[in-house]
Amino acid sequence: MSTAILDQAGVVIACAACGQKNRLRYDRLGSENRCGKCHATLAAPAEPIEVSDAATFDSLVSSSPLPVVVDFWAPWCGPCRMVAPEIARVASRNAGRYLVVKVNTDEVPELGDRFGIRSIPTMAVFKGGREAARTAGARPAADIEAFVQSAR
Repeated sequence: MSTAILDQAGVVIACAACGQKNRLRYDRLGSENRCGKCHATLAAPAEPIEVSDAATFDSLVSSSPLPVVVDFWAPWCGPCRMVAPEIARVASRNAGRYLVVKVNTDEVPELGDRFGIRSIPTMAVFKGGREAARTAGARPAADIEAFVQSAR
């Protein structure tokens, strides 16, 4: 899982050059961001990031100019564990084009309930604060990327 974390204001990441933690505001995702300490360019998140609560999720999807790809999953789900490395590949190959996040429906059941998640894994794409597309089931990275592309 990613070393980046989400809070209600943005994605907190460590600068690769100096280690300083920086917050990339959600409304600035996709733009060039620089470290507040050493001014090095900060790389876009390239790993799936865990969503810890519904308020953070709402802030992210309502503010991000980038599409947000959401993997609704649970740790006990075999297909969810199978698709996890595929989701990681998608995040790595598309860093800066869209943000990939994971919602553990056991830990944040409010989101699973709100979006009517009945089977997992379920992937959804959010654009402009709204759900643009959804698919269920484990699939390879190329299929996930094609799904995201079709939602754009």
